[in-house]
Amino acid sequence: YSLPSLGSVYLKSDRASNDLYGFVPQAFIKIAPADDFSIEIGKLPTLIGSEYTFTFENMNIERGLLWNQEPAVSQGIQGNYTAGPFSLALSWNDGFYSDRFNWVSASLAYAVDAQDTFTLVGGGNLGRTAHADTATPLLQNNGQIYDLIYAHTSGSWTVSPYFQYSHIPANAALGIERGASTYAAAILADYALTQNWRVGGRVEYTQATGSPSNGAPNVLYGAGSRAWSLTITPTYQNGIFFARAEASYVGIGDATPGTAFGPNLDKTAQMRLLLEAGVLF
Repeated sequence: YSLPSLGSVYLKSDRASNDLYGFVPQAFIKIAPADDFSIEIGKLPTLIGSEYTFTFENMNIERGLLWNQEPAVSQGIQGNYTAGPFSLALSWNDGFYSDRFNWVSASLAYAVDAQDTFTLVGGGNLGRTAHADTATPLLQNNGQIYDLIYAHTSGSWTVSPYFQYSHIPANAALGIERGASTYAAAILADYALTQNWRVGGRVEYTQATGSPSNGAPNVLYGAGSRAWSLTITPTYQNGIFFARAEASYVGIGDATPGTAFGPNLDKTAQMRLLLEAGVLF
């Protein structure tokens, strides 16, 4: 697998499998002692965010700027409970795949009706984790993150706006002298043109707090930076076969020198074109 995402370095599948979640990225046991309650144990997909880990699970090929702030796979245990229109999930896990079990994540969803659902999700590190690698960013893994997600389906349309807030507190023991936060919003939409054709789109904006002058950590493209994106993805599917193309644009502002795009890390915009094809089974 590979996990392409906007505005970040692309890892080839051979490197991604070694450096991220291994050759079996998700695997868990699910025990359901009752119709309304279940427990999952293992390598779990995160509860946080509106986009899933793998390309074929989403409206777009690449995941977005908000996804870049979120965990993707966590090891741990998760309980799920449903009561009428409410769905609750609670997980004790290792956050950004740190192998240190000091994160708690939770999700509460309310289905207003068959077309509309509101979901509040969040998670955070209850302790301190000094470990960091490709799958485990030091700053985000020692922080907190919250999302408010709305999903609406109507005929050929699926629309899902959501808001995100993340915070990394100061921690002198980890070398984080000042705290930093991000504020972000996104709209994801998908429209079915015919039985075989559909178009997915996404618009995003995210803003980091702080400034380089006050020593705030870099959680985006430097302290105080901002970024926005636009993505469009037409998809064709016939039975188990699918193929799709994608065009995306990312712009950044107030980037710290050396954190932007291009070979010299000084470009403030990036456009990507992608093709993806495969079978679903």
